[in-house]
Amino acid sequence: MSRIGRKPIAVPANVNVTIADGNVVTVKGPLGELTQTFHKELTIKQEGAELIVSRPNDEKEERALHGLTRTLLNNMVEGVTKGFEKKLEIVGVGYRVEKQSGKIVLGLGFSHPVVFLEENGIKFECPDANTIIVKGVDKNAVGQMAAVIRAKRPPEPYLGKGVKYSGEKIRRKAGKTGK
Repeated sequence: MSRIGRKPIAVPANVNVTIADGNVVTVKGPLGELTQTFHKELTIKQEGAELIVSRPNDEKEERALHGLTRTLLNNMVEGVTKGFEKKLEIVGVGYRVEKQSGKIVLGLGFSHPVVFLEENGIKFECPDANTIIVKGVDKNAVGQMAAVIRAKRPPEPYLGKGVKYSGEKIRRKAGKTGK
């Protein structure tokens, strides 16, 4: 049996979980509300202050979905209580980020500024001109937005210029060697 899928999910007192027909789970908390539909074969039930995910048999598909479903539910509960964030760093001469009302504007060496809007529960913070913090309640949406921002100018291996995740190691290459 799945080690991750077996673990119960602790639901804090300030979080309300509703399980509807067809495995539609709605989680409401202090930071927001998330709704997701899970596979119909799995059983999701709430016992007291815990959520328990179980599977009907040991077929390959159910085994694969068991741990995934438990992790997605745990991320929903964690998202509405604490939230998620990804930190990005901008490296390069002249590369910068600026927060304006409801959006961020990035100068990444293009002939035009790159603009990202705060939407779908995503919020941006810019503590300085070279750091972006992407925040939200949905872990998937936060990670996707961070990946889209990074994809605009990924770090290059010679000088390390570009947008990178905080703590990401860039494999550097040696440049040309002169005679």
